[in-house]
Amino acid sequence: MTLGEALAAARQKIDRLDARLLLEYATGCTHADLLARPETPVIAPAYAQFAEWVERRAAGEPLAYLVGEAEFRGRVFQVSPEVLIPRPETEVLIDLAVDRLKTQKTARVVDLGTGSGIVAISLALECPQTGIVAVDLSPGAISVARNNAGRLGAAVDFRLGDWFAPLTGERFDLIVSNPPYVADGDPHLRRDGLPFEPQMALSDLEPGGNGLACIRRIVAAAPAFLKPGGWLLFEHGYDQGEASRNLLTAAGFKAAFTHPDLAGTDRVSGGQL
Repeated sequence: MTLGEALAAARQKIDRLDARLLLEYATGCTHADLLARPETPVIAPAYAQFAEWVERRAAGEPLAYLVGEAEFRGRVFQVSPEVLIPRPETEVLIDLAVDRLKTQKTARVVDLGTGSGIVAISLALECPQTGIVAVDLSPGAISVARNNAGRLGAAVDFRLGDWFAPLTGERFDLIVSNPPYVADGDPHLRRDGLPFEPQMALSDLEPGGNGLACIRRIVAAAPAFLKPGGWLLFEHGYDQGEASRNLLTAAGFKAAFTHPDLAGTDRVSGGQL
């Protein structure tokens, strides 16, 4: 079996780009190798790994879980089924946080529900004057995030626990979160690879819920953990902007706002205490 033959066979089952990337990961070849030397033989162990990945990808398993990593904000993060795969819309949350931190000489920030650590680690690297704490309920997620921080050289204080539980008595200049917000029964949960991702990180799992249960808890508790003038920013679903602003206003936040992602969809809401 050659590189060219392996690629051609895989393209009968999965997307062309996915086939190429999986072949590169399995064999260590480059895109240039595939173009210039498609007749190169593929050793048996590499082809066995490639063939297994192709079958799993054809069954819907996300590419990032197969190869164990995903790129986000120009950095490569390790991922596993313990954490969500990074998505570009989360960059909006980070951009808004950076805007509020860049003028501060020092600041304390907490990332609630850190998952793979993309938000906490990005902020630690892009705003080195800040002290970053990251919380997650999943020991597996904390392990992945801690490993990512070590690989990327980010100073983050990881805490295991449920939302604010590990933060008793502490106050922060900024709280950020990408919490579960997909409504129970949303058809998106059954497609696009989402069945392979941790459901507790996607949906609040409230039977018949509208996806706002975790957001409601975070907004209600946040004032007790913010310094005067502190900010709360969180990602949410495309149809949750108005409800999020109402929750923020009811909790005492000023000038509650919603910011769209690059597609023009409501994506992040926030307010200042």
